[in-house]
Amino acid sequence: MKNRLSFNLGDFYKQVERRLDRWAEQNFAQRIWAKDPSLWQSEPQPDIVDRLGWLALPERMQDKCDALLSFAHKIKDEGFNHVLLLGMGGSSLAPEVFQKTFGNAPGFLELFVLDCTHPAAIMAVENTLDLAKTLFIVSSKSGTTIETLSLFRYFWARVSEQHENPGRRFIAITDAGSPLARLAQERNFRRIFLPFPDVGGRYSAFTEFGLVPAALIGLDIRRLLENARDASQISRLKGAEEKSPSFLLGAALGELAPHRNKITFLTTPSLAGFPVWLEQLIAESTGKQEKGIIPVVEEPVSPLETYGRDRVFAGLFLEEDQPRDQEEHFRTLEASGHPTIRVGLKEKYDLGREIFRWELATASAGAVLGIHPFNQPDVQRAKDLARKAVGKSGEAREKAGRPIEEFSTDDENTCAAAFFDFLSAAESNDYIALQAYLPPTQEIIQALQTLRHALLKHTQLATTLGFGPRFLHSTGQLHKGGPNTVLALQIVDSPEPVLPVPETDFTFASLIEAQASGDYRALQERNRRVLRISVNRNVIEGLGTLKGFFD
Repeated sequence: MKNRLSFNLGDFYKQVERRLDRWAEQNFAQRIWAKDPSLWQSEPQPDIVDRLGWLALPERMQDKCDALLSFAHKIKDEGFNHVLLLGMGGSSLAPEVFQKTFGNAPGFLELFVLDCTHPAAIMAVENTLDLAKTLFIVSSKSGTTIETLSLFRYFWARVSEQHENPGRRFIAITDAGSPLARLAQERNFRRIFLPFPDVGGRYSAFTEFGLVPAALIGLDIRRLLENARDASQISRLKGAEEKSPSFLLGAALGELAPHRNKITFLTTPSLAGFPVWLEQLIAESTGKQEKGIIPVVEEPVSPLETYGRDRVFAGLFLEEDQPRDQEEHFRTLEASGHPTIRVGLKEKYDLGREIFRWELATASAGAVLGIHPFNQPDVQRAKDLARKAVGKSGEAREKAGRPIEEFSTDDENTCAAAFFDFLSAAESNDYIALQAYLPPTQEIIQALQTLRHALLKHTQLATTLGFGPRFLHSTGQLHKGGPNTVLALQIVDSPEPVLPVPETDFTFASLIEAQASGDYRALQERNRRVLRISVNRNVIEGLGTLKGFFD
């Protein structure tokens, strides 16, 4: 049964209808499938054509399913209990959604994702796993991602202490010819998976980047792809512009963006992990040229009066969950006049259909906005600045560009003055991005969510939360390339313990400090409003101090 998709767009629906009529006249659907770059940019853009391979993945990947499932069964039968994925952004988010949504089937491996360079987070994962029974996935399309390679070097050293042939416990997923592919060959990895090269990271859920981990935890990947193929096929029919829910959704996202550019996701419990994947897809695809759609995920539910008129709400509801409180809240939002999008899933495997639907909708919305939805031009600058600062972050603060001004929660009065001065610069359509370069423990997440709720109540602005450096591969593009409506609240600590990155001359502490500094400087260069606060070594106490400023 097809997913139920309904809209309550009020006066905006006329704009959406006009957009769909225009698309029909332009043969929009046919031209997307023909990979016509002029839908997005008037000037020739070869990298658009080279990034549209995801359109055919529901069909193309069917031929690879047998090999992926055979590999997964072999790993299971060898007695591995866990799989640890080392990756960032498009390499890690879809696998994380699959584990959170489906769990691991009986007898199959449980998936852990490590996309954090904070030394405390690395130690926490290591202490959770039995390394002797863990398979490691090193996942990077470019094969050059510094976080992924640093994490690989750390766990390679740990496994080498226990095994003469550590490569048998590692697999790589990367583009052919990448530095990671060469590294995996040199170190005799068990397996190297080479996805189709014409698919960008955030559109790669149905490549090996998503499906290898999915198979290892026991998902029926054929069923997942078949659901995706349903959405794919309807978008190829004659007159698809007016028949396909994907194009209706894309038109709605694009037409709403100039007026209500913050899409706030509400989900039932079983689907709680999905919006984090959507966050990267939407933010990194649309956040450029001072335009963008701002996804708001996992924001604490708040009273109606705290929501500004710059939002559209999307509800993702799984029928079997029957969430009465979420349903009531969503109905209240609808009745208040906020535009809403409601998606009803009959079963969890309908997620395959939704992944493809939102991919096509996001790409289509990019055509409305007049942006290139498959690049990320502002991501590299933060990476370059971070690389320069690795190993010498203290020195870097004194050099190029404006100095990095840091306030400490240990000095409450000075910190509070800076904090409220920062918030006083906010305007009605702004949003606050909490950028936490902290270990993502449940206690810290809860403290940040409490702070987030206080900020929403105090400012009535939408809030987002990302852990660094993870968010640099997700919403970081939006912060720097999207509309200049972000107030970036960077929260850092004093990273412990001292944890060297093997085969290098730096530590994980210096790496995450450099990444925070690089992002700060990149935000400065784009004239974004940014405030840096250190909670030092007692993170929970420091976050409590920030929350206490509102009491």
